[in-house]
Amino acid sequence: MSMAWLWWLGAALVLGVIEMLTVDLIFLMLAGGALAGVVVALLGGPFWVQLIVVGIVSVVLLFGVRPWAKDLLERSTPNTKTNVAAHVGREAIVVSDVTERAGLVKLTGEVWSARAARPGDVLPTDAAVRVVRIEGATAIVEPIVDQSFYPRYDG
Repeated sequence: MSMAWLWWLGAALVLGVIEMLTVDLIFLMLAGGALAGVVVALLGGPFWVQLIVVGIVSVVLLFGVRPWAKDLLERSTPNTKTNVAAHVGREAIVVSDVTERAGLVKLTGEVWSARAARPGDVLPTDAAVRVVRIEGATAIVEPIVDQSFYPRYDG
């Protein structure tokens, strides 16, 4: 009896490990094809038949099952913002007056460099602001209350 089934099983395991690192379902579908190769090898099929079955099953899984499985995975996984994207929309407190050129805010316990989102705005120390976007290591902020309250900066 041929030992080709062990090679296919090993390939399926390696592809399964790669899938755990990527979580894109591509390598899982290829691992499914390799498992089909295990079955054909155990049934005594020649190597060329094993290759054809692995190819066909992999393609069917990639284009038939993966889109459905990926959609199911995305719907059941919460969309949690991370890193910089998690700061957009958060409130911060101005530590040093913020203008369109410079300033400092305290955001999630850390002091960030900041700029006003609207040209000409001066956001005074201790003002509550909201992060509109992040550019590099700078938070672009706008006031939470009425913007007409803050003085305009002409400098």
